[in-house]
Amino acid sequence: MPFKSGDTVEFRQPSDQPEPPPSADRTRYDLSRIVGASGALKHVLKIVKKVARSNSTVLIRGETGTGKELVAGAIHYGSHRADRAFVKVNSAALQENLLESELFGHEKGAFTGADRIRIGRFEQADGGTLFLDEVGDMSPSTQAKILRVLQEQEFERLGGTRAIKVDVRIIAATNRNLGQMVQDGRFRKDLVYRLHVVSIDMPPLHHRKDDIPLLAQHFLHRFAAESGKHLDGIGPDAVKVLMCHDWPGNIRELENVIERAVLLSEGPLVTVADLQIGESLAWTAEHDRTPAVRIPPSGISLEEIERQALLEALRMSNWVQKDAALLLGISPRVMSYKLKVLRIDTPNGRQKGTAELSTDPE
Repeated sequence: MPFKSGDTVEFRQPSDQPEPPPSADRTRYDLSRIVGASGALKHVLKIVKKVARSNSTVLIRGETGTGKELVAGAIHYGSHRADRAFVKVNSAALQENLLESELFGHEKGAFTGADRIRIGRFEQADGGTLFLDEVGDMSPSTQAKILRVLQEQEFERLGGTRAIKVDVRIIAATNRNLGQMVQDGRFRKDLVYRLHVVSIDMPPLHHRKDDIPLLAQHFLHRFAAESGKHLDGIGPDAVKVLMCHDWPGNIRELENVIERAVLLSEGPLVTVADLQIGESLAWTAEHDRTPAVRIPPSGISLEEIERQALLEALRMSNWVQKDAALLLGISPRVMSYKLKVLRIDTPNGRQKGTAELSTDPE
């Protein structure tokens, strides 16, 4: 059921029904544990269920913090490879030479300090799935070697000459535009084709607003249990703030906000003050000395600054005027008055982020 303004997110205890004792990873990535009921998420889960049964390579695209690893794990544990290894590598976390050693392993003496044979992630994932996170950060050399594995299911360890055969399913993820990277000469077109057998686009959190109360409740339950606190839920004003926020850090940001709120909360309900949304970003902006409002050399009228603030608040709140008013700290009546004075026309009803506002006088 869609969230309604003024609702309180209630704290629910988990079911008392016994569950089989699966592995920690299988539990974490179980498809039924992915929280949300929005249309955008249901579309993703429908694709996940279909592709899990195949051996096809999957490319998961989306902003940082949208849950790409969670979906990759759900695909693996929903496949016939579920009893084999699910191996993860973050391509952005390692330098080129370290990444290749991590992926393909190395022979003794392959380079200074290589005093023993190292088994790489591809060998560890044999029979299972290898999740290549941030694949857009791989160097051209590594891209070429990944392409060979996809084409021939074989590779050599660094410093070795023997071809090693593996049966590995690859699921890749990126927050980059690989198409643009191909045009810029920074990513191999043939590798994109190999990775792009099936693609899954993870929606940002501001495109699945109805899932925010459900996710918040999920995180509240987890962190309350970990901290030994008893909380009844999240207060209605706090829920409004959660719904109005744009969530540039997506689900990961929401998780951090709820963890902090649980630690700070002193009452039965999480309050607006407990959330502290935007304070860390405000600290960063202050220390970076980045102005909140940019004034061009030619100058700008105060009216135009106010207009832009109203437009941005409306976009962040999905065109809901009362939510935009909450962001700006004004009443809905003042919001309506400002829109009328500045001659800003809003779309009828809630839009899905593609409509633009008209600022024509009439």
